[in-house]
Amino acid sequence: MSSSQILPPSHESVQELAKELKLGVPQRYIQQHREPTFVCDHSSPLPSIPVIDMNHLNHTDKDPLIHLRSVCKEWGIFQLVNHGVDKSLIKKMKEEVVNFFNMPVEEKLRYKLTAGEYQGYGQTILHSEDQKVDWADRFYMITNPLHRRKSNLLPEFPPVLRDTMESYLQEMQKLAMYLFGLIGEAVEIEKQEMMDVFDDGMQSVRMTFYPPCPQPDQVIGLTPHSDAAGITILLQVNDVEGLQVKKDGVWIPVSFLPDALVVNVGDILEIMSNGVYNSIEHRATVNATKERISLAMFFNPKLEADVGPAKSLIANTRDPPMYKTLVMEHKNSPLIAESFHALFSILEKGLLRQLTVEAFQLAIDPVTATGCSRCSPLLTADRPQAPPRADCRQPLRLRHYAAGRRPP
Repeated sequence: MSSSQILPPSHESVQELAKELKLGVPQRYIQQHREPTFVCDHSSPLPSIPVIDMNHLNHTDKDPLIHLRSVCKEWGIFQLVNHGVDKSLIKKMKEEVVNFFNMPVEEKLRYKLTAGEYQGYGQTILHSEDQKVDWADRFYMITNPLHRRKSNLLPEFPPVLRDTMESYLQEMQKLAMYLFGLIGEAVEIEKQEMMDVFDDGMQSVRMTFYPPCPQPDQVIGLTPHSDAAGITILLQVNDVEGLQVKKDGVWIPVSFLPDALVVNVGDILEIMSNGVYNSIEHRATVNATKERISLAMFFNPKLEADVGPAKSLIANTRDPPMYKTLVMEHKNSPLIAESFHALFSILEKGLLRQLTVEAFQLAIDPVTATGCSRCSPLLTADRPQAPPRADCRQPLRLRHYAAGRRPP
């Protein structure tokens, strides 16, 4: 099976499949060899994820920044209140996301994923015949840079959804850049360096519908992972919960506050902070009787940005870098955007942050985009795996790393 192949047409929507379950959940979705989706009872109450009040954050008062640093270090996730985004816009955005998933399946399939694509409507992209699939339907698309947008996606949305989404994207972009400045300052990264990496960077959005499942303990809505991003901003669309974060080995459910946005630190920010911040592992469970809907925005570096421990941080703290710098060679190559995007969209296991100084430097071959013979083939390549070679010392390519392969 080609790695870009998706589920056959009869199973293109878990939402539709969930309406017709008669013989139980198909084997493709059952994931028995994993941690339980329900958190065990504890003698003491589980902790709640921290809350950050943006009214208390400013560049002159250091105490809130110290608290922000502590939260990003110890948790890597927080609920943001008083964030300044208009409540009526958030309400309208929620309504339009619900309306999208309530459209007839034939309408939604106008935006479906096709072979070799990662943007559009559908399910988990399959990499093998025996791969387990998340119990969810998703719509994913790049929203920035503008020239990277697909003409058949956002521009073809129903007008109200399109206009609401555009307004929401603008507000989230402003909020994200403000947060990048504060989060960077809290760990002694100069604001200009944060802006050089993230301002007008790669941004994407994912709408997710988690249908109810009669066997919720046998499926998973979103496989455990950390985000290969700078930060992610999550909007809980309806009142059904399911997001869980792993703290000290325990899965902790997130109870969303009214009108709050959930912000989590991604792998890129952990790398830039030289390991001070924590890219939190998280997952989504499903409900037995009710659907859950969410809207996530991912904020990543510019395509041409090199990613590594922030130079200003290393200069200020004099701590040795814990990570190599991911050097984006041949920045003008047409292949660079595809390879860089694969790093941020396909990575599922949080391996990006494992790029420590012991790992090989990542690079792009702009001509062949091939990796060393010990690595698996590219995600988009339809070719057999080359035999291992004991003396291999070639750089590991971004797409190999995005596929979850460790350096040889």
